[in-house]
Amino acid sequence: MQTAENHKESEVAASPEAALLTTEDQMRAQIYRLLAVFLSSPPDNDSLQIAADLKGDEGEFGRAISNFSQVAQKLDTTTVETEFHDLFIGVTRGELLPFGSYYQTGFLNEKPLAILRADMAKAGIERVADLKEPEDHIASVLEMMAGLIEGAYGAPFSLDQQKTFFDNHINSWASHFFTDLEGAKYSVLYAPLGTIGRLFMKIEQDAFEMT
Repeated sequence: MQTAENHKESEVAASPEAALLTTEDQMRAQIYRLLAVFLSSPPDNDSLQIAADLKGDEGEFGRAISNFSQVAQKLDTTTVETEFHDLFIGVTRGELLPFGSYYQTGFLNEKPLAILRADMAKAGIERVADLKEPEDHIASVLEMMAGLIEGAYGAPFSLDQQKTFFDNHINSWASHFFTDLEGAKYSVLYAPLGTIGRLFMKIEQDAFEMT
């Protein structure tokens, strides 16, 4: 699966170790980054075209990919920008608040954000200077996970290390967010993206349990 580039928590190039990843890990990182691209900002023409070109297989996850692609083929960037604004920005706030602290405590900028920042420091992940949102934004933590798999912040994380980050900062709330995104009033393109995210979180949960 191809994905578009997203603004990253740390402006770093892919490490040489990324070329040594298994095909499975490369695909995992691409899915994390695909989700992060569309959740960080409204997609540009290139990102929307990449979504339109995606192909899925006959499994449940593959059908979700195909559905996302089919919806993307029917939309333009202006329409999707409006959808993104209504979902995540709004006049005073969007329909959804895509932050880990909010989903885990009901408030922004709470303890989960402080824990994430501490773990970012340990992993060598630096906050981008002009990033407006707190680091526990869904797009940011997904982008971090992709970078940890690929070794974008140093050596790739082992599966045990990945599981720890996933459990602490993604698994604890992202499935609930993606379920909300699927059913959100303003979701059109983002409804099938929510399905992709929800199913992928379950795939990751099951895979980590096996390790």
